[in-house]
Amino acid sequence: MNRIQTPYSIEDEDELDRSLRPRRLEDFIGQHALREQLAVAIEAAAARGDALDHLLLAGPPGLGKTSLAQIVASELDVPFVQTAGPALERKGDIAAFLTALEPRSVFFVDEIHRLPRTLEETFYPAMEDHRLPITVGQGAGARVVTLDLPAFTLIGATTRSGLLSTPLRDRFGIQARLETYSETDLAAIVARSAGILEIPLEPGGAAAIATRSRGTPRVANRLLKRVRDYAEVRGDGVLSADSACAALDLLEVDDRGLDRLDREILRAVCVKFSGGPVGLSTLAVVVGEEQDTIEDVYEPHLLREGLLKRTPRGRIATPAAFAHLHLPPPQASVPAEGGADPVLF
Repeated sequence: MNRIQTPYSIEDEDELDRSLRPRRLEDFIGQHALREQLAVAIEAAAARGDALDHLLLAGPPGLGKTSLAQIVASELDVPFVQTAGPALERKGDIAAFLTALEPRSVFFVDEIHRLPRTLEETFYPAMEDHRLPITVGQGAGARVVTLDLPAFTLIGATTRSGLLSTPLRDRFGIQARLETYSETDLAAIVARSAGILEIPLEPGGAAAIATRSRGTPRVANRLLKRVRDYAEVRGDGVLSADSACAALDLLEVDDRGLDRLDREILRAVCVKFSGGPVGLSTLAVVVGEEQDTIEDVYEPHLLREGLLKRTPRGRIATPAAFAHLHLPPPQASVPAEGGADPVLF
């Protein structure tokens, strides 16, 4: 059977994304304070020949938590073992990983906040004493066998650190939160990625992509690849400011980084609910998206941009949201006749 050949497969795209990840700490752009802290901790651990202290990385998706975990392993020249919280369903799953670790290995658990609470206790003795109690047998004949583990570094990544239990969180010796990136840092990241991909890039093109990247390197690299496609098909292959803006307009990404669904969320609050307040579940039904996706993916950027507010009664659109959508501002409160309470229109 003949197979249709396509320019890029999913595997090619994944490999392309991995090629854009920085491999060394000196290549990591942004997060300057955290980068300096890690440089000191890594150098000290390497000089002593010890495992790095356990590290918790928190922050929104796409800011480089996985990349930093891989960089730590690379800088220490130790094995890197990766899994995710949802994949650890039984104590045996954790035991299988921990007992197979080599000395000083980096064990990276993504989405660690989704680790079942019943399994968290399995990590406590492993993190503190490098020991793993295993229950052998059942009922009255059960006994506990303790396995010795090599010194290792647990790196946990989470987008919702508030869901971690206090005992687990307190066992991380280094706790850091990654913040969104400045446009200057994002432009530098775009320029670095363009160099790796051998894309002709002008400073104006890098700045245009950075402005609409929501403060997130993952978004910046995704937009860079789409702008490259546009420049090759509709332009001369050079990523200039004009070609970048034209491509991003085609992708429906506006000058504040909002895409079509962002604007649908704002329009729903502003138009259908007169600026709010509106509950998250109601908003999810109106725009046809999952509540968790709205709360974790879309709302953070809208909140940072000052376009949306969270209140105990629900989501409220700010005057800036009405202005961004070119809608008239909401009517102010008007006193009713006879001195009655004001009526909101």
